[in-house]
Amino acid sequence: MHVLGLSGGRDSAALAVWMRDHLPELNVQYFFTDTGKELPEVYDYLGRLEGFLGKTIEMLNPGRDFDFWLAEYGHFLPSPRTRWCTRQLKIQPFQKWLKPHLDAGVEVHSYVAIRADEPNRSGMITTHPNMHVHFPLREAGLDKASVIGLLENSGLGLPDYYRWRSRSGCTFCFYQQKIEWVRLMREHPDAFEEAKRYEKSALEHGSPFTWTANESLDELSRPERVSEIERQHEQRRAQARARRVPNPLRARLNGTEADEFLDEDDNGCLICHK
Repeated sequence: MHVLGLSGGRDSAALAVWMRDHLPELNVQYFFTDTGKELPEVYDYLGRLEGFLGKTIEMLNPGRDFDFWLAEYGHFLPSPRTRWCTRQLKIQPFQKWLKPHLDAGVEVHSYVAIRADEPNRSGMITTHPNMHVHFPLREAGLDKASVIGLLENSGLGLPDYYRWRSRSGCTFCFYQQKIEWVRLMREHPDAFEEAKRYEKSALEHGSPFTWTANESLDELSRPERVSEIERQHEQRRAQARARRVPNPLRARLNGTEADEFLDEDDNGCLICHK
């Protein structure tokens, strides 16, 4: 049994394309663990990917959605220190889906989209003797620029949310940068308002966490604060561009296209960012 988890993002889509082109003899089963709190761009891209692959993507529904688990965790928002959303809405549905196969003695090969330029990422650790994890992008030496090129050359392109966000299709991912919360407010104002309601409820229940460090979304969305965040973001981009050494072999990514990815932080959620 060969399985590949899709996130609706760049790297896992590139891996699916690579697998189709290089290992067409494998009957890969594609799956997506749906939290119910994904950006609409995610579902649009998954639909395009299904058409490209000519195969159905199995939607793994955790059965108990974000709201259920939020109540179970006392209305405490997920955070980098308590990533219950990853565990309950991503990892456990995947494990539940595979358990009957593994228990029946089926050898399961899971293909994970960790790139060659991500040496510090290890993937989900499994102890089951019938579970085997593979990293084809890393093994093929494919880095971020290679992944982008692969998707462009295939005709799929990037998911639309990469216009304004560097990772994760989850609506209110706590790994978002502050500039991305500002962009969420503009791109999907209803989702931003929902995130504010969750945050207000969490604070009323005694949670020490807000979605973004050291300030609430109410504070972040004030016009003067939005202007400050945008100004600081542009300053960081300018500094990053000034430090960048042009690579003549990657001329395509030396200009403005590369600027869209200057702020990406690779310390985020492995399950979602793939």
